[in-house]
Amino acid sequence: MRMIRVALPRVILALALTGSLHAGAPTAEAETARAADAVVDELSDEVLLAEIQPPPPLVGSRDAAVTTTKLDTHPIPVLDYLKSLSGHGVVAGIHNREPNLRPAQQTERMQKLVGRYPGLWSGDFLFSAQDVKNRWTMIEECRREWEQGSIVQLMLHVAPPNQPEVCRWQGGVLSHLSDEEWKDLTTDGGTLNQAWKGRLDSYAGYLDYLQTNGVRVLFRPHHEMNQKGFWWGGRKGPEGTAKLYRITHDYLTGTKGLTNLVWVWDMQDMSRDFAEYNPGEAYWDIFAFDVYGDGYGQSWYDYILPIVGSKPMAIGECAGLPTAQMLAAQPRWCFFMSWAELTFTKNSDQQILDLYNSPRVTTRERLPRFK
Repeated sequence: MRMIRVALPRVILALALTGSLHAGAPTAEAETARAADAVVDELSDEVLLAEIQPPPPLVGSRDAAVTTTKLDTHPIPVLDYLKSLSGHGVVAGIHNREPNLRPAQQTERMQKLVGRYPGLWSGDFLFSAQDVKNRWTMIEECRREWEQGSIVQLMLHVAPPNQPEVCRWQGGVLSHLSDEEWKDLTTDGGTLNQAWKGRLDSYAGYLDYLQTNGVRVLFRPHHEMNQKGFWWGGRKGPEGTAKLYRITHDYLTGTKGLTNLVWVWDMQDMSRDFAEYNPGEAYWDIFAFDVYGDGYGQSWYDYILPIVGSKPMAIGECAGLPTAQMLAAQPRWCFFMSWAELTFTKNSDQQILDLYNSPRVTTRERLPRFK
């Protein structure tokens, strides 16, 4: 996904001018992106990248609002719930992109429009100086959202292992490793392999904090595997992107001992070669499909069904929202997640209200209690 760029004060510039890939167009608005990257360079030295202790729980209006109106029912695993939705309903979700300083701004905007909160909140570790600096703010929001009753998800728009943790969008998140670098990354003990595992050590600190607080996270690393713009994407076959996904999975679950992650394998509606990127049945719990082209077509749905089998499947990202009629015709989708501000620029208020008011669509207040 690509961010919408606007003129902001200098410190905020790095927040607003670095963003996410949209529909395979990584070179758009290149001049503005270069300006944003210059600010990132200027701010990079201000960020302490050493591991830090989790902050104490915040106090104030947002923490005071951490309440739930759930019925007094036995909590159930979130994955079991999503499995139970197959053929019956779908959870509404929205991604909260930059800045990590305000990690619920899109969720709050949806609540103001609809009068209810989406059932799924999504955040991201990100890569700019200020977003890296505010990762704990984002993680605290993830915890709060879970405690308020939401399903929560985390993504990794992060720097490649041959660059510092704080990087540019163009030439950073959107970059290409040589074949030699890729082999080094995916070979145990390689220089880039060790660098990536060092990054995972850092991410694991945040994820372990969530685990200690009872938060179960939908985790979606290396998303849009068939999207060649990302440094991790577009490498087919057993030694390609799927192998990096397996390395990430095995390190976080095995070496780091994380048990609170629901693993999401994600592809985009740009090529029908999903078998080339499948990391293996044991490595993913949910399949997610990002729709920025013709992905709502019935032929895509029919193509995905045999790949997924009985596992849950979701609309992992979208700009234009699905309609209630489409969801009824394609009942296996268990959630949809619209992409941040594109939710409101690519859909009218009435389209959003029509979808959220559909009896098939579940928002936060209708979710069960999770464990």
